[in-house]
Amino acid sequence: MTDRVVMEKIIAALAEYLRRDPLTIQENYHLRDDLGLDSMAVIELLYKIEENFNIQIPDEDLVGLTTVGSVAEYVQHRLAPAKPVASGPGKAKTKKSKG
Repeated sequence: MTDRVVMEKIIAALAEYLRRDPLTIQENYHLRDDLGLDSMAVIELLYKIEENFNIQIPDEDLVGLTTVGSVAEYVQHRLAPAKPVASGPGKAKTKKSKG
């Protein structure tokens, strides 16, 4: 899922919750200050996002989710596949060229 798709889904969820046009919600908007969400509304919104993206957002992560963009970045990070652990320095495989 691309960053843009994640952002659009989060904005759509916010727009539905707030009953307003998605075009009036921007990435840099603060959930409380700009969109007027109180603590309970933020929790309800994040629950909806958990359902939409099939993820769990631990309570300790809530503190960093303050803007539309930070929520989208967090979700994108959670959806990204885990990167394989390198086997150690100098162990990278190289492709052999045919010649």
